[in-house]
Amino acid sequence: MTTAAGVRTVAVCPEGGSDQVIEETAIALVYNGVSHVVMMATPADLEEFGLGFSLTEGLIGKVADLEDIKVIPRESGLELAMTISEEWFDRLAVHRRNMAGRTGCGLCGAENIGQALRKVEPVGMQLKISNEALQRAVAGLESMQPLQLQTGAAHGAAWCDSSGGLLRVREDIGRHNALDKLIGSLCSAGFNPAEGFALISSRASYEMVYK
Repeated sequence: MTTAAGVRTVAVCPEGGSDQVIEETAIALVYNGVSHVVMMATPADLEEFGLGFSLTEGLIGKVADLEDIKVIPRESGLELAMTISEEWFDRLAVHRRNMAGRTGCGLCGAENIGQALRKVEPVGMQLKISNEALQRAVAGLESMQPLQLQTGAAHGAAWCDSSGGLLRVREDIGRHNALDKLIGSLCSAGFNPAEGFALISSRASYEMVYK
């Protein structure tokens, strides 16, 4: 029995005891009818996930390039059926041809180190975060994570103001997915990145920083 988006109540012993566990579902990301990738993710905030993933992976350039998105139940998971502009779909077709015949994990489609370690432009913003603001944000994160509180198994990605107040939080069993959901939510709302910072419940690996 599912109790909330992304949470399932399961029996844990014959005597009738139960526990709440986080869900992980196969999510097929499909662009203009063409399957691109299948991700394992928590089935909540999926429209934001699709937008955030598309932006952070460079599959679209701005929110308006994602013209439509639908969540479609499938026999073994869910499909995110997305329609992107013709210009970006043509670019995606070239990218898919470059990926043909290759396998990998995390940096799929990279032919060499130069492609894998994509250039990150310098951050021009001058926002300074005090230690007090950072500690306030860290201390408040878990209380804003309902999936984590119920299951103990969810990563969280939060957008915080300069004083450390948590303005928006998204969760997922995967840390990359949580960040993509947050980015999708923020970009669809037209947030100003110069006025805050992101807080994530995990290590800051290269691809996380790149996103």
